[in-house]
Amino acid sequence: MNLEEYFKRIGFHGSYDKLDLATLKLIHKQHVMSVPFENLSIHCGERITMDLEVIFNKIVRSSRGGWCLENNFLFGWVLRKMGYDTTMLSSRVFNSILNDFSPLDSHLINKVVIDGKAYVADVSFGVSSQVREPLELVSGKDQPQAGGVFHLIDKEDIWVLEKTCRKPEVLNPDFAKSSLVNRKETKQIYSFTLVPREADHFFENNHKLQTDSSSLFTNKSICSLQTPTGFRALIGWTYSEVTYKPEQGVDVLDMRDITDDEIERILMEKFNVKLQNKLKPVSNKSWYTL
Repeated sequence: MNLEEYFKRIGFHGSYDKLDLATLKLIHKQHVMSVPFENLSIHCGERITMDLEVIFNKIVRSSRGGWCLENNFLFGWVLRKMGYDTTMLSSRVFNSILNDFSPLDSHLINKVVIDGKAYVADVSFGVSSQVREPLELVSGKDQPQAGGVFHLIDKEDIWVLEKTCRKPEVLNPDFAKSSLVNRKETKQIYSFTLVPREADHFFENNHKLQTDSSSLFTNKSICSLQTPTGFRALIGWTYSEVTYKPEQGVDVLDMRDITDDEIERILMEKFNVKLQNKLKPVSNKSWYTL
């Protein structure tokens, strides 16, 4: 494992001698534009492990993506290897069916301190909730990014990440009422504390998320990748290209269903993902939106 291979994977060609915010922003953005957020291993009969060498080989050397317990674990290693003051944190994703945050510490994020200021780095949430750059750990501040205006709210030892959304404009009338379309003006994303975590804190939930029949990740096969104008996503058999139009206050969703025969080509052409084992797409009803 080395930084040079990782930087080549994300297309970063600059100097990383300066441990400043500008460098952190750049590699953060390059990661989310190059490495998909995906859980396809679960639906290919593969096991997802929190072994850094396995993750490095998968994401860096095999041009795959991963979910947060892979992407953000790897990204934290990169930041520490570079010399950044980095701490792993755990968070709980908002579940719209429960109308509350999940009881599981299922989402891994990284806190980075630069010149006395703290930032949240998260390169693996995907779709429209994905931040392109780290968020400053300041309560209530508007932090506009491509996907919308993000806010971190300090609620007495628990921080909440939320986003002010734009209106969806769905081009294909067949998807006008799709459960994948977010129609909320404010989207709760996750909550977290500032308690430092080690990798073993996530081991049990890493297993549960890929085996429990109630888990989002066993109920939906997901692959998403950020683009200069929005993002692409393949959820089950539904392929979407989303274009952000902040000047018009809308997100334009171009959605269509694809056949099993198209899946391999779409993954390669749109996400640069080539699977070793055959994917069995899944899209059961759940609380997931683009």
